[in-house]
Amino acid sequence: MPTPLRIDFVSDVACPWCAVGLASLQQALARSADAVQATLHLQPFELNPDMGAEGMDVDEYLRRKWGGVPANRDQILATLNERGAAVGFAFNPAGRGRIVNTFKAHRLLHWAGLESADRQLALKRALLQAYHGCGERVDHDEVLLAVVAQVGLDAGRARAILAGDDYASEVRAAERRWQMAGIQSVPSIVINDRHLISGGQPPEVFEQALRQIAATDAVNST
Repeated sequence: MPTPLRIDFVSDVACPWCAVGLASLQQALARSADAVQATLHLQPFELNPDMGAEGMDVDEYLRRKWGGVPANRDQILATLNERGAAVGFAFNPAGRGRIVNTFKAHRLLHWAGLESADRQLALKRALLQAYHGCGERVDHDEVLLAVVAQVGLDAGRARAILAGDDYASEVRAAERRWQMAGIQSVPSIVINDRHLISGGQPPEVFEQALRQIAATDAVNST
């Protein structure tokens, strides 16, 4: 019988490795379904919580954050594109034009999670595709509302959420909780509140870890 596992996937829409990691984890869960019965919970994290309303050009962002654009940037992007393609995620060939604030997206994801885990996952995947696959501004209301409608959620309710501050305190509280738990980079995958897997690992790495954790936890629970 498969072992129940709670999986908290801590990530940011603005994180390209989160797009790779989520697709990879889903493949691993499909491969390990004989051993693992997972409930997946998407948790918020902001790489740039203080990013202004206009966002920032990616090269300018790199210069300010790291003191310059990495000399091996093209190789990093090539590796990212290759890893994405391996798990079925196609990055925008033109690259990301701007780094943007993602707090609105996290508020909508929290709301979607209250609707159902499947709706939340669909919205997360669609937001990652809009930003990293299509180069869209996921800090703009019209883009967010289009993505909401695309996955079958209530665009009218989403519009009302964006017009106010619904779920802002809940998202902030969740972000603080994970920061206090020691999460400093994403994606971070926390299993049963005690096992941590960091980074956008390949499916086989996730699968091996899931099987090992399921086996260990099944023994410990007997």
